[in-house]
Amino acid sequence: MTPPPPWLHPGVRLIEAERSVGWTEIAAQADAFDAAFQAAGGRVVLPPQGVPALVAALVAAERAGVELHLPRRAAPAETESEPHGPGFAVLLETSGTTGTPKLIRHDFQRLRGRLRGAGDPDARWLLAYEPAAFAGFQVILTALAAGATLVSAPGAGAAELARLAVSHAVTHISATPSFWRAFLLALDGAAPPLAAVTLGGEVADQPLLDRLAERFPTAKLRHIYASTEAGALFAVGDGRAGFPADWLETGIDGVGLRLSDGVLEVNSPRAMLGLDRAWLSTGDVVEVRGDRALFAGRLDGRVNVGGVKVSPEVVEQVLLDVPGVRDALVQAAANPVTGHILTALVVPAPGVEEAALRAAIRAAVSVLPPAARPRLVTLTGSIALGAAGKKTRKGTA
Repeated sequence: MTPPPPWLHPGVRLIEAERSVGWTEIAAQADAFDAAFQAAGGRVVLPPQGVPALVAALVAAERAGVELHLPRRAAPAETESEPHGPGFAVLLETSGTTGTPKLIRHDFQRLRGRLRGAGDPDARWLLAYEPAAFAGFQVILTALAAGATLVSAPGAGAAELARLAVSHAVTHISATPSFWRAFLLALDGAAPPLAAVTLGGEVADQPLLDRLAERFPTAKLRHIYASTEAGALFAVGDGRAGFPADWLETGIDGVGLRLSDGVLEVNSPRAMLGLDRAWLSTGDVVEVRGDRALFAGRLDGRVNVGGVKVSPEVVEQVLLDVPGVRDALVQAAANPVTGHILTALVVPAPGVEEAALRAAIRAAVSVLPPAARPRLVTLTGSIALGAAGKKTRKGTA
């Protein structure tokens, strides 16, 4: 049997739909891909087929020296054009939540640039991101390099993934803050023996970091900052929201950071191929408060309320700080007078009295400018997440 490539440990185990797959099965599927990939003419598109097929396609694409496009949907989204490049590369789609999805071309070795050492072969990872999303792809590469176990169930919600995490005694999970809130609510008594808790893809707020530290006191807790375009940038492991403000002067892990009109820009050695400028705008608004740089929403996510631009994410953070609030979603609704108003969905903690919670919410938002105060607050049992594990926000303008 052909030996695995250097980036794939032969001891890796992929569990999907309760089926366990190792290198023998991966190698056989890669062999089946070979002829088609060799004849592909430079680029192969692999529709979502699960993690084992994705890994086998990586092996075959590297052998064939072709680009591998991994769409996030069964029907690839209309993306901005990206020319073919020479040799093996991986093309990932941005989520498209803020416009037309982009097709981002990455050098495979750069994608592996922040994988530290061989990792833990005894780790049992849960895949809580889409496999073809940048964050999901990083989780997969981490498990492959270590020879660890990776548990996946593409399309499953937080409740099912929580069940799998417990039944497979998962030790490592990387997920969005929104997923983690739903995951904590879904756990019923038993909990997986987590050794590592990682957050990414959205702002990691202090109340959630504190709850995770309390629920999993022996786990290493960190939140990471990355993007499909810029690659993996940095990780924060001190248990505090945001990141040290002095990183804006010194950079971190080879990545340069700076603010331009309050928006974070990065200079990354792990950025996409073909980037024609040194500094890339992330679109994330950052405010420096004391020794901390804190995220304050997306520049393109602000809402026009009566001529005033307000950030739903900032208002959401205020709600999440209210004792008794487990989750919140702030979004815009059309209004004939102001153009838009903000509304909020709030998930209360179990046993919280509604009148007291509403009073606490009113007090918390009263310090905000009038345009930023939600005009309708609805209590709900859960907040739906999109395929990327993030909240789906509507009504930005």
